[in-house]
Amino acid sequence: MMSEFSDAFLLEAERHAAWGAAQLETLTAFLPEAPWTAELSSCLYRQGDLALRVAVLGTYDMAEQSWMWGWANPGLQGTEVVAATGAIERYGRAGGIAELSAEVLHLSGFADPRRAAEMLAFTGMGVAGAPGYIGVPAGGDTRVYFLPDDPQVPRAGVDPVTLPRTLLTAAGLIGRSARHVVAGYFDHHGLPQRSEAGRIVADLPGGSAVEVDFDTAGRIAGVGVEVLP
Repeated sequence: MMSEFSDAFLLEAERHAAWGAAQLETLTAFLPEAPWTAELSSCLYRQGDLALRVAVLGTYDMAEQSWMWGWANPGLQGTEVVAATGAIERYGRAGGIAELSAEVLHLSGFADPRRAAEMLAFTGMGVAGAPGYIGVPAGGDTRVYFLPDDPQVPRAGVDPVTLPRTLLTAAGLIGRSARHVVAGYFDHHGLPQRSEAGRIVADLPGGSAVEVDFDTAGRIAGVGVEVLP
């Protein structure tokens, strides 16, 4: 039984915190408010009139307070609907991140097991590079999490105006390393960046630049965006 996540896992989660939070907002706005159905054999998820290709990221058993990765689900192993999540397990093994490579994680030791499950889903989404995740009740005490694998889903871009708020908000979500948050955001968007003492500088599309300064405690002290006309 787990009671906390490892530093390796939390630092990985932070790499995806800023872009992932923005992407989840984009996905939520894109999905219609309607009942859902899924056909796992054809990797198809429907919500209202919208049909998306998806993968099963994992399931959370609310009674057992346990998380099972999609690639480990005995009823789905070897099927197309969990093929994309195998990359998460391989990444976890290669990086020594046990939370990503263990088949089942027992979360009852956490103060908020449901939030811990959401953290696993969020980090799995980040490792897979997916445009968000969809968590829905699947009957009984089970909640299933899907990864969209469909070009219909819009991708959140870089907005210089909202960038300071995006980075500052994300840095407060986990609180381990603001540098991981910032560098991970720029990496995800393919922006050239330079790491200096107490600062990360990145080149934005269109010739603008952003400077993120850190204080002596490693927190974001300021975000300056130069927006060129």
